[in-house]
Amino acid sequence: MTSKEERAREIQRSIAEVLLRNWDPIGVGDVPQAQDEYDAYVGGVYSLLASGATARQVAEHLARVEADQLGFGDTDPKMLIPVAEKLLKLNVRLETGGPAA
Repeated sequence: MTSKEERAREIQRSIAEVLLRNWDPIGVGDVPQAQDEYDAYVGGVYSLLASGATARQVAEHLARVEADQLGFGDTDPKMLIPVAEKLLKLNVRLETGGPAA
């Protein structure tokens, strides 16, 4: 596995961890068998983070996931801003060192 592949896995794990520990709309964070419950949403979140999305945009995305995928109808994106801010603090760059090109 290349260092970029390893880094990509690391980024995916970091995003999944925030989703499970800080977002967790269905409350499965402490269920050992459900630790991968939100993995299907990691790619969409990563795309937003890598493209420079704002906290509001990430929060709106999570609210849409809650409504469209999980069946919650009235999630206010403003309530998800703290989770979005945690996600935005993650380093999602594939390059592990050196100056940006």
